[in-house]
Amino acid sequence: MSLKTMWHLFRPDTLLEVIFDFGFVFVGIIIAVMWVKNGLPVDYGLVAAYAAILALVMLAINAWLGFYQRIHDRTIEDSRARAVLALHLSIPVAYLIFLILPSVNGDRTLFELSGMAALFGMLSYRVMASHRRQHALVTHRILIFGAGKEAETVAASLSKEDQTVRVVGFYPGHPSEEVMVPQEMLIPREKNLVDAVSELKVDEIVVAIGERRGGRMPLRELLDCRLSGVLVLDMSSHFERMLGQIRLDALRAGWLIFGDGFRQGPVRTVVKRIFDIVAATILLILFSPLMLLTALAIMIEDGFPILYRQERVGLSGRLFNVIKFRSMKKDAEKDGTPRWASKNDTRVTKVGRIIRKLRIDELPQLFSVLKGDMSMVGPRPERAYFVDQLTKEIPFYAVRHSVKPGVTGWAQVRYQYGASVDDAAQKLQYDLYYVKNHSLLLDLVILFETVGVVVGGKGAQ
Repeated sequence: MSLKTMWHLFRPDTLLEVIFDFGFVFVGIIIAVMWVKNGLPVDYGLVAAYAAILALVMLAINAWLGFYQRIHDRTIEDSRARAVLALHLSIPVAYLIFLILPSVNGDRTLFELSGMAALFGMLSYRVMASHRRQHALVTHRILIFGAGKEAETVAASLSKEDQTVRVVGFYPGHPSEEVMVPQEMLIPREKNLVDAVSELKVDEIVVAIGERRGGRMPLRELLDCRLSGVLVLDMSSHFERMLGQIRLDALRAGWLIFGDGFRQGPVRTVVKRIFDIVAATILLILFSPLMLLTALAIMIEDGFPILYRQERVGLSGRLFNVIKFRSMKKDAEKDGTPRWASKNDTRVTKVGRIIRKLRIDELPQLFSVLKGDMSMVGPRPERAYFVDQLTKEIPFYAVRHSVKPGVTGWAQVRYQYGASVDDAAQKLQYDLYYVKNHSLLLDLVILFETVGVVVGGKGAQ
């Protein structure tokens, strides 16, 4: 393994974050034991061993939830949701450790609370550190292969989304390429790409050119860079990693066909189905009183029906009836023409405006989850009328139907409510990311982030 490759796997700033988090939990528990021992003898060696075990478990949970990713696309709400999930996952482990810890005397409850405080403090700092403006001791240096519109787009996204990277130059893809980047950052084509990468100490190359045929890409030189440990990404992979979306303007059918992801194996299908049944059952039990109150409020304001059924497009284009609390007037589409919901839509009732804001109108869809027509997490199901329109106007739109539609989804927590073809295209970029990368972990993160969306009232119409 080359030094360059090791650098990508074990960055010093990430290692410092791991050491800090371990020390925060470890030292916090030791201090808690010293605080609550009340003069009684304590085996600090055993306490240190248990503290180390808990700290290591927390590091594993943090890594699993992506807190040590050098580049991430999370919002602050997303990171907070992950921190809440990490705290919930750590509580059983911490309780088990405290339960079998024989060396602690004194106020056991206070000791347990102190340990939880150490975990909470570490996670709070981790959320803050994930979103502060970082000034890394060693900046991640990126060379963009290309000098046209695509290269300009990549450079803009880098400067906006990640403060730990630095674009060190642009290597023109072809003499005829229209230059749209700063002239002072252009690298002469006469210079060998491998030599330029070495001189500029480049860690990563992003290929950002629209046309790859006609000898515009020095494949041998790019391969030499890759073999020396320099990460080489195309635009689609770059935007996927940076923004958590698959950009339509950088997407090619070949990338979808030959790239990784898009795994729909039987194990994932079974795990997702079990998760859907368990989650939907728990939520129906928890929210049944709220659902009864909602039904009563709808009946008092506008009478029956309380629920409404509407045909939507599901897995593999199959039609099914979605069930929701009725939030619009009975004659909302009396002319028979489907229309997008809009801001301050006059068709929405008073109760409907409240339940749409809090997403309560979506709760009956949990029955569709139990039935198997929907999943807890996935692309939102759309009406066939709009699907026909969007499929004609937006490339790759039908790809979103390769998984079950969801009550909530990656696009719903990352983008505001969509009420136009352009909004649908923007949301599709997030739906494609989910279809390509969906996993139980991503489903859990989306569910926790959905709580933040609902509490903040974002995106509802």
